[in-house]
Amino acid sequence: MTEIEIDLAGRTALVTGAGAGVGRAIALALAAKGASVAVSDLNIERADRTADAIRVAGGAACALHADISNRFQVANMIEQARDAFGRIDILVNAVAILHKEPMLHVDEWSWRRQIEVNITGTFFCTQLVARVMADEGGGCIINLASAEASNSSLPAGIGYITGGAGLIGMTRQAARELAPHGIRVNCIATPTRDALKEKVAKAALFLCSDAAQSLTGHVLAAGEDSAFDDRVAAAAE
Repeated sequence: MTEIEIDLAGRTALVTGAGAGVGRAIALALAAKGASVAVSDLNIERADRTADAIRVAGGAACALHADISNRFQVANMIEQARDAFGRIDILVNAVAILHKEPMLHVDEWSWRRQIEVNITGTFFCTQLVARVMADEGGGCIINLASAEASNSSLPAGIGYITGGAGLIGMTRQAARELAPHGIRVNCIATPTRDALKEKVAKAALFLCSDAAQSLTGHVLAAGEDSAFDDRVAAAAE
């Protein structure tokens, strides 16, 4: 299979939830391809560690603190990213909260917190960054949603699964509304298995690349479609 060269030099990415797990893996992968990365996390120490790892490897990064369920904090996060790198070309919404209580025992706080972060927070980030991208000529937005939300379920975690299903709908609607502004919006359906984070990172690279410039409104199942994984691997090497 012909490999597709990915070069993100000169582009800036904002990755939420980038202090650990799949968000960190995506931030490191984007930086390795030349992007400057604004690393956002609720825990600033984790964000600092990811940003430090990028800088040690020769990349450019800044660490940002934000609770994305707070619209004012999201706006401040975006302005800090722009102050650091001048623009935002890529947004990866990688924040997700999973509470594993059985449905019959989920309390109001747990339900609201998962929806406020996983759905409302992703909307705030998408809307506010899209306004910036629209003024700058376009961009690429990637949402991460639970693979189990579209094709199965978990033993427990109704707030997480509901949020994942909502993100899929949000992705498709945002893709339609933002297309006239040159903004592509796609979703990666990510299994809860952390072992697949490198495949998810490669999928994110693919969606940011010129090879995916015609893709918008798609939900890509990383780690479950071998043909897709082969295409992504070839593009992301």
